[in-house]
Amino acid sequence: MRILLIGDIIGKKGREIVTSMLPEFKQEEKIDFCIANGENLAGGFGITPAVAKQVYAAGVNVLTGGNHIWSKKEIFQIIDEDERILRPLNYPPGVPGRGGRIYTVNNQQIGVISLCGRVFMDNLDCPFRTISLEIERMRKETPHIVVDFHAEATSEKIAMGFYLDGLVSAVIGTHTHVQTADEKILPKGTAYITDTGMVGAKNSVIGVDSDTVIKRYLTSIPFRFEVTKTGPGIFCGVIIEISSDTDNALSIKRVQREIMN
Repeated sequence: MRILLIGDIIGKKGREIVTSMLPEFKQEEKIDFCIANGENLAGGFGITPAVAKQVYAAGVNVLTGGNHIWSKKEIFQIIDEDERILRPLNYPPGVPGRGGRIYTVNNQQIGVISLCGRVFMDNLDCPFRTISLEIERMRKETPHIVVDFHAEATSEKIAMGFYLDGLVSAVIGTHTHVQTADEKILPKGTAYITDTGMVGAKNSVIGVDSDTVIKRYLTSIPFRFEVTKTGPGIFCGVIIEISSDTDNALSIKRVQREIMN
């Protein structure tokens, strides 16, 4: 099974890149299943039904979430019904939506879990203890499990990788929008990368207009962030190949392509 995990898709520019290149890319790389972090799809913050449909049509199979999952009120219309959208697993009980589901791919089953970190982020339930229960549930049905760990601190992400090594097929970091160069297969067979990067405007500060961000740093005034919509783009992700017989990852490969229009 070949799985593509796309980094945070940032606003209109990110959606345009996914729409234009993902169908052909999936064919080129023989991708069986595509997971994308979608919490920044709508104007850089949140998800709406319209933007979700746009990336589904391009070939995204599942959208994972993060700390911006609730930024658009429209998410409440769909999150309980659309099984392709996952919010972080470690929100408290009673929150709408689900943090993990099992999907069927080429007559095989794969579990996908969305998870948020706590260091420098919202104080959610413990991601380590929460995910243990979900993995125990999923492994009764399939050994193939992929985790999107949406977290700020590198140390927290690396710790989660080793914590889940041998229990899941992959632990893939998102949230910082900057692709790291530490992709590896951990000692017990789990694929890992600290951050997959983003899909959005290349000449930006993690997808946002650089002038606005610089003004914030210079003045400490909370100017409204505007997503960069023009100029060259960047498409980041990882391709993971998973053994059909075990939960082990056979390989992990970084993807980073520049889009000139």
